[in-house]
This record gives sequence, structure tokens and C-alpha cells, in this order.
Amino acid sequence: MKYTQLGRTGLKVSRLVLGTMNFGPQTEEADSHAIMDAALDAGVNFFDTANVYGWGENKGRTEEIIGNWFAKGGDRRDKVVLATKVYGNMAATDGDVWPNHDKLSAVNIRRAVDASLKRLRTDHIDLYQFHHVDRNTPWEEIWQAMDVLVQQGKILYVGSSNFAGWHIARANEAAARTGRLGLVSEQCKYSLVERRAEMEVIPAARGYGLGVIPWSPLGGGLLGGVLRKERENPERRSSQALANNPGLRDQVQAYEDLLDKHGLEPGEVALAWHLAQPGITGPIIGPRTREQLDSALRAVELEPSEELLASLDEIFPGPGPSPEAFAW
Repeated sequence: MKYTQLGRTGLKVSRLVLGTMNFGPQTEEADSHAIMDAALDAGVNFFDTANVYGWGENKGRTEEIIGNWFAKGGDRRDKVVLATKVYGNMAATDGDVWPNHDKLSAVNIRRAVDASLKRLRTDHIDLYQFHHVDRNTPWEEIWQAMDVLVQQGKILYVGSSNFAGWHIARANEAAARTGRLGLVSEQCKYSLVERRAEMEVIPAARGYGLGVIPWSPLGGGLLGGVLRKERENPERRSSQALANNPGLRDQVQAYEDLLDKHGLEPGEVALAWHLAQPGITGPIIGPRTREQLDSALRAVELEPSEELLASLDEIFPGPGPSPEAFAW
């Protein structure tokens, strides 16, 4: 496994991030534990989750599965850089949300971190992430709440997820005014088929020293060999995104044809492309099976040639730099 520092911090993390969103809804606890064991054995030390994972009536279940794995001992907790998130409500349905039981008020942050610590069966969270921007809570209140948690030893670093570039700037400028460390990472939607983050989010993150942790690096499965699987199994349901966008189907076909020519696996190349991009800490992988984990691990050793990277840019062109992408 290869490692890098998380943004401008001294924290060393693996170039692949183990996403756990499928643990519970898609993958049973025993299999989830086996995947975590295998990831740790392979050197993956960065695990990402969220308080709402498990979804619906089972919100919090994913954190519980991770907590039960930590409880097995064997230095599991000590070896893992643990990241979870706060923002979403924990009610089974949105209509059941009680006031102050969601978003980023100091009240909810205090309640949410204690509940996550209990489910995760640990005394601290290494990276506590805002799952979304809260437009109604001032940054002065949010940072004060984070300061309390750091002083209590409940969290070490703070990150964001799904922020716009100007949200990152506003958050870190507010932190800088009082000498705080501020955000150290941003978790954004980013892949070959979704490159809008290159316009503002990634430049802002790099400018402020944030590590970038892409989610959905396979474009919701579009970059994992979806057309090959469709041919191998005609009964397989086509991707809705492909069905609604014929042009995208042509791009994905060109992508798979290119990688067939090079004898490469689509999913592994999609991850390796992230690792070749400046400012990227590591993509979040969300394996449902051990086989999917093994495939993702192979991507770390894959070093795409400049020729291949140029060909990928031709198939999936990015938006270009900002502001030139929308101005002169």
C-alpha cells in the first residue's frame, strides 16, 4: 500500500479509503468484518463512514458494525484512521425529525458525536466531517462546537463533504480569523464521468491545503465495465444513466474499448486515474465483496502512462480551469 499525508496535516493515510456505506444494507456483518480485516492486512488504514449509514430504520447500523469489529481487539482501532460524518437526521423518515436533531447546530453536533462514539465503541474520531453545508448556522458557532470536541479529546481533525469551493473558502477563512486549523479535507463527488469538481472545489481544496477524498470514483458503476457486464448477461438491467443519455453510452463504450486494447480492467483504471490527479488523497472504494476489494487494491500498483491519461481526457474531457471554463 502507498501512503500520503492528509492535506496539510501530518496524518498519514492510505491512497485508498475504505468506504463502508454498503456494510449493513448490502453486506452482512460477518462479511463486512472480513472485508475490513482484509483491507487492514493490505495496508488500508483510512476507513470512512457516516452516522446515517444503514439508512431508514437502520440508520447507525454501519457504525455499529464497525464498532463491533473494533471490539474484537488486535489493535484494530489503533491502526485505523477513522472518519465519520455529522449532518443528517437519524429519524427513520424525514417527517419524524425533531427540532435540533439534524444539521450543524452546536446542540446537534454535541448529540451526534456522542451517539457515533457509542455506536463505534471508541473514545475518539480521527476525522469528523460535515456531511453537507449548513446554510443557517454561522461558522463561529460551528467552529466553537468543534473546539469543544477537540478539547474533550473526542475528535482530532475536521473535514467537509459536498461543499462548493466558496463554502470551503468561507469555512477556512472563519477558522483562520481565530487561529484554528479549519477544514483539512473535502469529500466530493468526482470521477471521469463527473469532473465538475475540477472547476472550483478541487482548486479551493488545494489552495487551502485540504486533502481531496473523491466519492463515487466509478461514476455509480459506469466505469466498472458496465457494458461488458451487460453483454455477458443480457438479462442484466441497464444503467438508468446510460438509458437516459445515449452520448454517455458512446463515451463508456469508447472507454471500455480503449482499456480492452491495453488489456486493463475498467474499474481499476478508474481508480488509478484518481491517484494520478494532483491534490487527490485517495478515492473512496465501497466493496460489497472481498473480490471487489482485491480489484481495488490492484489499482494502487497501476501507473497509467501519459498516453493513456491523454486518451482518457479525450473520451471524458474535463470542464477546464476556472474561470476560463466559463469566461475568457
